[in-house]
Amino acid sequence: MIGQLIREATLSGARLETAVDAVGLSIRTLQRWNLQDAGSDRRRGPSTDPSNKLSPAERQNILDIANSEEFRDLSPKQIVPQLADQGTYLASESSFYRVLRDEDCMTHRETSRPATSRKPKEQVATGPCQVWSWDITYLKSPILGQFFYLYLIMDVWSRKIVASTVYLKESSDYSARLFLKTCLSLNVDPEGLVLHSDNGGPMKGATMLATLQRLGVVPSFSRPQVSDDNPYSESLFRTMKYRPGYPSQPFSSLTAAQTWVDGFVGWYNTEHLHSSIRFVTPDDRHFGREQAILANRSNIYEAARLKNPNRWSRNIRNWEPVETVYLNPESTVATNLLKAA
Repeated sequence: MIGQLIREATLSGARLETAVDAVGLSIRTLQRWNLQDAGSDRRRGPSTDPSNKLSPAERQNILDIANSEEFRDLSPKQIVPQLADQGTYLASESSFYRVLRDEDCMTHRETSRPATSRKPKEQVATGPCQVWSWDITYLKSPILGQFFYLYLIMDVWSRKIVASTVYLKESSDYSARLFLKTCLSLNVDPEGLVLHSDNGGPMKGATMLATLQRLGVVPSFSRPQVSDDNPYSESLFRTMKYRPGYPSQPFSSLTAAQTWVDGFVGWYNTEHLHSSIRFVTPDDRHFGREQAILANRSNIYEAARLKNPNRWSRNIRNWEPVETVYLNPESTVATNLLKAA
């Protein structure tokens, strides 16, 4: 009986709601059956076939037509009208769909399969200027519907903002020019450097891609419409726009926008204690000062624990530097990172 099967499932640890849903019932229906007939299945189907049911020959005819060379690349919504134009009516569109679905003929053909995209390749940084991430965000201008565009490049390992320029438009030429200027100002050899971004026009424009190829830079791109593939830049923009000092009114000019951005970058690089890198500033990490800072913190914590050991149930906080940073890590690496945290 259906009631007995559900009782066995619940005794084995299944939730009642899940068990009844698996057999196509509701909890109220099961309760009513238990009161009426000790839980026996009281569902009743039709005793006879519908008078308008398609015959086996008609079903086969539908399959033959739908899979014929003339109609095999068309949907039933296209087939039925075309048959009518030829003076033939076999069945409705819904009947065509039902027969094809019953015979497992509704799967995607290779040429019409929806496009899929793979997760970007994992990138690993063990020091500064190995993996950079960049993106563009809108800044409000005095004119409704028009914006200033902040191009921002950051070092994934140190979280340091290495470039931040506001332009009047999005352009692949501006992107290439900013990247070249950044490499020169930091005296960075771009050969082998990974530059990650999303799929916007300024990121994948001909000028930008040609520049990266000429310099030996390894381009990396997010999947379309997947912001999680570029988490460092997205997180940075959130930090910027949710700061108490972020202007509530539009920027009056391009110069005003650049001035505010310069102030934010100075604070972020030199004062902001970043939680993902053991609460040191990006500059301290980028220029190798974090070792001494974290070692000093560790000594302070150890001294405090020795002074009042009854207040410490475990070891002191982990102040070891974060040696390796992953961009779009593989699932096994992500799981290990969560466990380590």
